[in-house]
Amino acid sequence: MCTVITGFEPFNNESINPTQELIKKLVIDFAEDDHLITAVLPVDTIAAPSHLTSLLNRHQPHAILLTGLAMGRATLAIERVALNLLDFDVADNAGKLIQDRPIVPGGPAAYFATLPVRGIKEQLCAAGIPTAISNSAGTYLCNQVMYTALHWAANRDPAPRVGFLHTPALPEQMAHRQRPGPSMAFETMLAGVRIILDILRDES
Repeated sequence: MCTVITGFEPFNNESINPTQELIKKLVIDFAEDDHLITAVLPVDTIAAPSHLTSLLNRHQPHAILLTGLAMGRATLAIERVALNLLDFDVADNAGKLIQDRPIVPGGPAAYFATLPVRGIKEQLCAAGIPTAISNSAGTYLCNQVMYTALHWAANRDPAPRVGFLHTPALPEQMAHRQRPGPSMAFETMLAGVRIILDILRDES
């Protein structure tokens, strides 16, 4: 019984992605725990779902927690739904700019997260970590990998729990901007992720 957790590499001219940094930290902290499988996904609409699907097929996890950066958000955001839609505002790291295309042709229009979304929010807020439930994972790579994981899980019995967590930017990403936006300390993000992993471990 293992949990898969993923982050993303930097994108859209950013030099850092907090979710990649979270994965690096978890690799160190859980170096001797073979029940936690970590990966940093490429911001590439072809490579990311392929890499994720291969990872899931190899490990057959009981839970999947995907994470990604959402610039402009002030809290951790637990996503409730993934749409079967690719519609990019900016190109991915391979230069692809896709609009109005399904992730899985003929697939369901949407999937709901199967993690305990409300319970996770309540536990994070109780720990003093600003958290919200979001009803839109966007239509970029974050939404794509969430949909991909849920579509993969829908064909498993028992189906693993799947969810997506968006993080704000790090303070250092905002420090030198002309108009700084919201950010969150890395330690706060990490504490939130650890709580979620504990919840998933208790459910196994």
